[in-house]
Amino acid sequence: MRNKYLYITLLAILGITPEMMAQNKIQYAPRLVVNITIDQLRADYLEAFSPLYGTEGFKKLLQQGLVFYNSGYPFSPIDRASATASLATGTTPYYHSIVGEKWLNRETLRPVYCTGAEQKPDELITSTIGDELKVATEGKAKVFSIAPFDDAAILSAGHAADAAFWIDNKSGLWCSSVYYTARQPVWLQSYNSTRSPARDDSKQSWEPVLELSGKFNYFQHSENAQKPFKHKFSGSDRFMQLKTSGLVNSFVTDMAQRCVSQEAMGSDRVTDYLAVNYYAGTFNQRPVSECQIELQDTYVRLDRELASLITALQKSVGEEHVLFVLTSTGYSNAEGADYEKYRIPTGTFYMNRSANLLNMYLSAVWGQGRYIESCYHNQIFLNQKLLESKRISLTDACQRSQEFLTQLVGIRNVYSSLQLLTSTSEQIQKVRNGYNPTRCGDILIEVSPGWKLYNEDNQDNQLSRASFIQFPIIFYGAGTKAERINEHVTIDRIAPTIAKAIRIRAPNACPAEPLF
Repeated sequence: MRNKYLYITLLAILGITPEMMAQNKIQYAPRLVVNITIDQLRADYLEAFSPLYGTEGFKKLLQQGLVFYNSGYPFSPIDRASATASLATGTTPYYHSIVGEKWLNRETLRPVYCTGAEQKPDELITSTIGDELKVATEGKAKVFSIAPFDDAAILSAGHAADAAFWIDNKSGLWCSSVYYTARQPVWLQSYNSTRSPARDDSKQSWEPVLELSGKFNYFQHSENAQKPFKHKFSGSDRFMQLKTSGLVNSFVTDMAQRCVSQEAMGSDRVTDYLAVNYYAGTFNQRPVSECQIELQDTYVRLDRELASLITALQKSVGEEHVLFVLTSTGYSNAEGADYEKYRIPTGTFYMNRSANLLNMYLSAVWGQGRYIESCYHNQIFLNQKLLESKRISLTDACQRSQEFLTQLVGIRNVYSSLQLLTSTSEQIQKVRNGYNPTRCGDILIEVSPGWKLYNEDNQDNQLSRASFIQFPIIFYGAGTKAERINEHVTIDRIAPTIAKAIRIRAPNACPAEPLF
């Protein structure tokens, strides 16, 4: 009793009231971080389809979360692989080296897949937020990743994760890589036998989940309304079709909930980490104009899946113990457009033909030779061995190549590897951030907006657009206060923000500051 009075007297002397004690209650790190990436999510579509949403999905996140509404990527070009790697590492392809889903190997002159034939994260050369969590907890934290596609699953998981799960294109079963675990968990084997896409016959066809979502059409600009759809998944590529449909997200949600439950994630004070990847792109990679109702239904279903995931995890882990983070991969598959029909300036830049012309020019300058080794996407690879044998500096070869290519019709910019490695110009900063000297060519070509860049060898056809795709970054739960912030922020700040929230170091190549 005497000690009690002494304690109260001491608090009174220090001016500390019981209310102040309650306000200064220790805030523990979240027990579970759920990092949600939605492939090709767009803010304009997100808003447009809001009349079709419930109250526990997108609306709850936007109203009760900390929302950075004007977000972007600090590099270009962007695809699912480069975006996912950047979100996980808090840096750009210049450092983490994942410049895209594929790139050209300079030694073999053959395309390399971002996770290799063995499906492992060896091509990712920096740490991820999950890796740093494993290090900080001496391996005690549980780190898992779930996605429809293997590149998203593996790059989200990183090097030290317990497992990365994705849907196999051929079997329709959830699978992983022996890199993470020699044998699949027993619970996954049981789950695959009953709940996988290969076993759920009720989801082998797709039609609107709501009558309204099959009739209401935000996109409609003419009197020719698109009819409600019904797609059946069949043939050898039926699971690839499923993975680009609105139905795939229900499998992701179910798998995520099962993983948290079976692995007892968020059950102790050691923070666990779950990366979840959803799909919000077009069906079967079609142009938006051909699948407008399907895209609307995808967003409606996605809203329901988010509601299901949030509700289930808050119930099992505790609302104050789980932090949700949501954002987009920040790109959208280019919409096919017949600009010529409407007399809008356009054209086709033939990559191989231009490379051959460049080779003829360099041969006229320095004598006959194969100065161009190969082309890939918008990149030209110079024959550095030939240049060395002829005692021609790479600087000179790049400069002459730039001077020649800029004279061709349809060219907007030509960048050299040396220029990107040494320039401090803010105007080319995004291009530099998307470049990696070991994965990219010596010359990078940027065609004018509205023009197509076509590679005759592999039929690669890219439409150039400079449009900005707006998307949000949302933090929700674990005591996060609701607020909407409209200033422009970049996604490399997500990883250090999560690191700060769970009190660990940011990934080892992340120079960005936390968002809050």
